[in-house]
Amino acid sequence: MDETTTRELLVTLAASLFNRGYAVGSAGNISVRLADGFLITPTNSSLGRLQAERLARLDVGFNHVTGDPPSKEVFMHRAMYRARPDAQAVVHLHSTMATAVACLGDVDASAPIPALTPYFVMRVGRSLPVVPYYRPGDAAMEPAIHAAALGARAMLLANHGPVVSGPSLTDAVAAAEELEEAAKLFLLLRGQAVRALSTAQVDDLLHVFG
Repeated sequence: MDETTTRELLVTLAASLFNRGYAVGSAGNISVRLADGFLITPTNSSLGRLQAERLARLDVGFNHVTGDPPSKEVFMHRAMYRARPDAQAVVHLHSTMATAVACLGDVDASAPIPALTPYFVMRVGRSLPVVPYYRPGDAAMEPAIHAAALGARAMLLANHGPVVSGPSLTDAVAAAEELEEAAKLFLLLRGQAVRALSTAQVDDLLHVFG
């Protein structure tokens, strides 16, 4: 897609997330890779009221070039892209269920949500680490996000929310949505004797669907 089309798609998908309650107020940010840089949502902007022409444009070094000032969490996106050359887009939300799981103190920090459905594995992946808590906007979390992203295309920031990457903007948004639904299932079934997918079943899904 050309840049104009990419800008319009980002605005459309962001509004869809906002209108369905995946983001509230000015929470959350989205970025997408371009041939010669990146687009990212502006700081203190609502995902439901973005304007395509005002999206922040960054160069390949993540320096602000044009548009409104970028999200204060540019470093979060930079960490994901540098760890994952395959990532074409990054979505960070404060969606309720995923954030709720990120607040739990008794889950496995390397796999807080079990593989309950094939779609979770197909869209989110095998690994979903929890990154320790940092104050929002604190660039000190960048190395921790980078380290987690080396082995995972999605993660939960403790007491903060999910960060998800994808091979396209549409895929990254779909993965963020699937993560929220997986978190909802996990919380609904918490305390029950669940039947999670086996390691062999997960391996098969990743082999077939990548």
